[in-house]
Amino acid sequence: MPQFDLRLTELRAYTPDLPVPVDLDRFWSTTLAEARAHELATSFTLVDSGLTEIETHDVTFAGFGGSPIRGWLHLPRHRQGPLPAVVEFLGYGGGRGLAHERVMWAVAGYAHLVMDTRGQGSTWAVGDTPDRDVTGDPAHPGFMTQGILDPASYYYRRLYTDAVRATEAARSHPAVDPMRVAVTGSSQGGGLSLAVASLVDGLIGVMPDVPFLSDFPRAITLTDEDPYGEIARYLKAHRDHVDKVRSTLAYFDVAVLARRAGAPALFSVGLMDETCPPSTVYAAFNHYGGPKEIREYPFNDHEGGEGFHQVAQLRWLAERVGA
Repeated sequence: MPQFDLRLTELRAYTPDLPVPVDLDRFWSTTLAEARAHELATSFTLVDSGLTEIETHDVTFAGFGGSPIRGWLHLPRHRQGPLPAVVEFLGYGGGRGLAHERVMWAVAGYAHLVMDTRGQGSTWAVGDTPDRDVTGDPAHPGFMTQGILDPASYYYRRLYTDAVRATEAARSHPAVDPMRVAVTGSSQGGGLSLAVASLVDGLIGVMPDVPFLSDFPRAITLTDEDPYGEIARYLKAHRDHVDKVRSTLAYFDVAVLARRAGAPALFSVGLMDETCPPSTVYAAFNHYGGPKEIREYPFNDHEGGEGFHQVAQLRWLAERVGA
């Protein structure tokens, strides 16, 4: 496919004037205060993953509304002292998978918490966390329009809160140095990492890979690929809901939230990405409030840099944790 979006010089300068809800800070501070009214109730149960050099724990913690959220915590079996940690969030439709499947960061010497994604986990990787708080409003198949007429009921209010609580759960484990925690993820996971960076203090690094959930006004009119396409098809049917949907999405747009973030960040972008168009990634990057770098992959779609980018992430994070 061609490079269909803005020219590279335009992308690097693209800073859209996005709507910022006047009560954005209050909305998120109230949301997180309500979540923290529930005990974190974290449990770590050792499981046999079949791997000899990685110790894996089945994790449960209280997310949005106190709902139990699952995950895996992988630890190097031979470790000394509290470890730097990486909390990983997953792409759209995927769950935490099986215990042995996502262990790169633990192999590299980090504590590695993989958060399950409520209600997802039935496409490319299995999940184990139901969404107990699903709204009854009509929604297009998928997750993008669940509860979309009100920010209080929108699906991503629950998921962003879960991601914040996952970071707190990782920090609570005795094998983790709470001052050396980074967050990462690809696509939806990249968007979640940016949301967490805007809502959690003291992170040592943020690594959003081809991030989703950014610059909604442009994304839902520029690409018809899912998941953004779910919103466009919803609005094609619900012609009278455009203003309400735009108002809701402004609370969850990581290009808006990213201005609040301060941790160092390493972004990636595929310049032929039809799922998360490059301009939407640059919207978040250019608005990001902390020190930042971006790796550009000119001939790649939504797969981005894959293994090449993992090498870049490993080197970048090692510099920050002093490994």
